Amino acid sequence: MLRLGALRLRGLALRSSQGRPSSAGLREGQESPPSPPEWKDRAETVIIGGGCVGVSLAYHLAKAGMRDVVLLEKSELTAGSTWHAAGLTTYFHPGINLKKIHYDSIKLYERLEEETGQVVGFHQPGSIRLATTPERVDEFKYQMTRTNWHATEQYIIEPEKIHELFPLLNMDKILAGLYNPGDGHIDPYSLTMALATGARKYGALLKYPAPVTSLKPRPDGTWDVETPQGSVRANRIVNAAGFGKELFESDLDRITEHVEAAMEMVPVLKKADIINIVNGPITYSPDILPMVGPHQGVRNYWVAIGFGYGIIHAGGVGTYLSDWILHGEPPFDLIELDPNRYGKWTTTQYTEAKARESYGFNNIVGYPKEERFAGRPTQRVSGLYKILESKCSMGFHAGWEQPHWFYKPGQDTQYRPSFRRTNWFEPVGSEYKQVMQRVGVIDLSPFGKFNIKGQDSTQLLDHLCANVIPKVGFTNISHMLTPRGRVYAELTVSHQSPGEFLLITGSGSELHDLRWIEEAAVRGGYDVEIRNITDELGVLGVAGPYARRVLQKLTSEDLSDDVFKFLQTKSLKISDIPVTAIRISYTGELGWELYHRREDSAALYERIMNAGQEEGIDNFGTYALNALRLEKAFRAWGSEMNCDTNPLEAGLDYFIKLNKPANFTGKQALKQIKAKGLKRRLVCLTLATDNVDPEGNESVWYKGKVIGNTTSGSYSYSIQKSLAFAYVPVELSEVGQQVEVELLGKNYPATIIQEPLVLTEPTRTRLQKDGRKS
Repeated sequence: MLRLGALRLRGLALRSSQGRPSSAGLREGQESPPSPPEWKDRAETVIIGGGCVGVSLAYHLAKAGMRDVVLLEKSELTAGSTWHAAGLTTYFHPGINLKKIHYDSIKLYERLEEETGQVVGFHQPGSIRLATTPERVDEFKYQMTRTNWHATEQYIIEPEKIHELFPLLNMDKILAGLYNPGDGHIDPYSLTMALATGARKYGALLKYPAPVTSLKPRPDGTWDVETPQGSVRANRIVNAAGFGKELFESDLDRITEHVEAAMEMVPVLKKADIINIVNGPITYSPDILPMVGPHQGVRNYWVAIGFGYGIIHAGGVGTYLSDWILHGEPPFDLIELDPNRYGKWTTTQYTEAKARESYGFNNIVGYPKEERFAGRPTQRVSGLYKILESKCSMGFHAGWEQPHWFYKPGQDTQYRPSFRRTNWFEPVGSEYKQVMQRVGVIDLSPFGKFNIKGQDSTQLLDHLCANVIPKVGFTNISHMLTPRGRVYAELTVSHQSPGEFLLITGSGSELHDLRWIEEAAVRGGYDVEIRNITDELGVLGVAGPYARRVLQKLTSEDLSDDVFKFLQTKSLKISDIPVTAIRISYTGELGWELYHRREDSAALYERIMNAGQEEGIDNFGTYALNALRLEKAFRAWGSEMNCDTNPLEAGLDYFIKLNKPANFTGKQALKQIKAKGLKRRLVCLTLATDNVDPEGNESVWYKGKVIGNTTSGSYSYSIQKSLAFAYVPVELSEVGQQVEVELLGKNYPATIIQEPLVLTEPTRTRLQKDGRKS
């Protein structure tokens, strides 16, 4: 990336020592710590850590009106990685949700000097990311369609324009540039001091040096925070700590290759002198993203840690966290930063391997469906891992290895990421046909699985879920909503015995959902027992027109349609192996999910595969599952629904029971949303493309303007066209409406269709029965 008006090679900290603090002491002219105000024995929120992120949160909470905000810093403000940060401020981010964080940060920094009277050293000359390969050009096109429906200003520019904007560049290999006019840089120290001034102005106490020596949780959910200066009792804690102001020894040889590459790209650097080298530590999480939000399993304990890019994230994260703390729900979906995406499987060895990989991959081309292999597998492998690992391409899901697609002898088995259809396209088509025409088996063990029981279990779930509680022996799909009526989670709820429930959620939201349930139970004083049994149970899905025939060979339980109905759940034995069988399948075809002891997975799988030889049984993976569920118009949490969407616009009306007696969370907000009417609606699109398919988050165009975005997509192997879900304005949501979807720089005609494209098996069976009766 080039920063116009300055030179910077990303990941390289070479700078003049002029005007910069060092670890040895204060900068010339730097203020001494202010005389400490009186100590507070009680606080609404205690923030631990005085870097840019912690100070930003103190500023935002105090400005929003929270009284008794206390920040504790062990040495001095900016003493961590903030003081030696590069201070880059970029609108660009390859992710979707973090673009909002970057945007909010920059908008804050633009007005902060005027608000606080403190100079922040903010400059916005713009930046250009350079493409020297066709793959990088494709990445820029991919990122453009993911940006056009955001507020960020971004363009792809030709080499001539690049040279005009930055004439010092060697243009020999340049093919294109991604230009963000509003990008820039800010002085991290001045920014933090301005935020500190604002925090004090609005009533926050910033105390330093005040190292925290002990944290003690109390039965009522408050915390005793101990320091050498005294103790503070806090209603909540936010850990925003980092590694201190120490530096490593200079080691320019380690990055010589990159320095030389920068000099080749910008030849004038060859004549520059290196005055000073700063080799400072920064905090990296395994996936390079910070951890932001409340922590599961510990009441009123929040984190804002692991920031590799704390300066650009500080302003937006301060806004985001303060809104969440004050209003009881996140202002928008940001699950990729959820600290609960990590669990007991995240060992020190895994963290070290992934952090090295993530830093090393900082500037590689970012493909859709990307996989990274360091630190894998973790301890979280299903009982089928050894059986399947040589037959398929595995994907990583919350520590688990799960088959994405299977290959046959003679097929290309390599991992070949691409922005277009690649080597998995034909095998996934075969798996699709396997399920539609015969019978397939899929490993679903990564599902999050909770057992809830107790005298108040039904009341708790009735309070949490917008759907009714299923009768004993039955299952339904339920949604937990936020107070504003947004979709916090989607659950499969099975009522196994009176007052005992099995809850299933997606692998990526296991602890995210568990925290929400646990906190509701504590807050409401419900007498329940909640157990996370995710690692105890394996899950096999068996689906397809011959699924019943195969399973019936292995059990004495009657699996006929009249006896084992759709959405029923029963405990039975499959070839003497105990299972909880639920007649449900995300494929939309005839199928069962079989929950069993994890140690029984291999034996259960082998017996099902042996029993299905006559029916031509075979494996299928999650890529085929995605294609199948899209054709059935099944929504996916995290794509079609999340904390940015309400269930009515997502087309989930069937699962939302506004007339049920229980005043479930979000009910009143949803009534207001319904009364006001919807502004947008989720629709299903078909589009004819050329070797590229929608993934989700692409721009939807109408008459030259961006009017919405896709949420997920795939190739439909039944109609041999691309298929996608998309949010569009209500007035453009009618069946037959023509729009366009942008893919890799080209707008493809798309048509809104009546959903589902393919009827589910239960619907087809019911229509057949009705036809026979008539």
